[in-house]
Amino acid sequence: MVQEKHDVKKATLVILTFNEIGGIKEIYNKIPFDKFDEVFAVDPGSTDGTLDFYKEKNIRVLLQEKKGRGEAFRLAIDNARNDILVFFSPDGNEDPNDSVKLVGCIEGGADMAIASRFTKQSRAADDELIKIRGFGNKFFTKVANVLFGGNLSDSINGYRAISKEKFLKLNPDAQGFCIEYQMSMRAMKLGYKIVEIPTIEGDRISGGSKHNSFRTGMKFFKLIGKEFLNRKKFLFS
Repeated sequence: MVQEKHDVKKATLVILTFNEIGGIKEIYNKIPFDKFDEVFAVDPGSTDGTLDFYKEKNIRVLLQEKKGRGEAFRLAIDNARNDILVFFSPDGNEDPNDSVKLVGCIEGGADMAIASRFTKQSRAADDELIKIRGFGNKFFTKVANVLFGGNLSDSINGYRAISKEKFLKLNPDAQGFCIEYQMSMRAMKLGYKIVEIPTIEGDRISGGSKHNSFRTGMKFFKLIGKEFLNRKKFLFS
């Protein structure tokens, strides 16, 4: 059962940014900082004022030596002091209030929780480019479900929560935007309890997406083949 009204005492909120000054300025006051035991940002070296904004707000920043969401996730896991982590991007797409709901899912027994843009109660941002991405997301989610016995509606969204223990068992090594999809596929293979909450995706506040849909799709195809052939070889011996 999702716990919506409670204080999250031992969870870490990870804010993922790269040149996101427009988003973080507008979203900052909506983030439920008081509900988290720890909050820090992971950033590969923004040059648009994002890092100065964090300094002004006394937000701890972990600087990535290597760019990419995969590295950001692993760096956050290595440095968080709590077992539960939520990964949040303040670009306007993600509702900050869902962060507490995601943690509630983990506290309620889920191994991983994902904010889904494709349930009946959800909303995906509505423009032509997003519709194309939405079709791709649904396609790749369907493939993962069929191959690995899952039942997800959104295997790719990065807005999610997971415990450090479960993340380390997944041992994800994917780079860039493939990290979330790999986590979902490996979680299916291990029979993790994955809970989805419906989310209302807002419009991006400023700038464009930082990934190319076609190139990302090609990487997803390669990742599917790798995960299908390797089965559970990612587990530590």
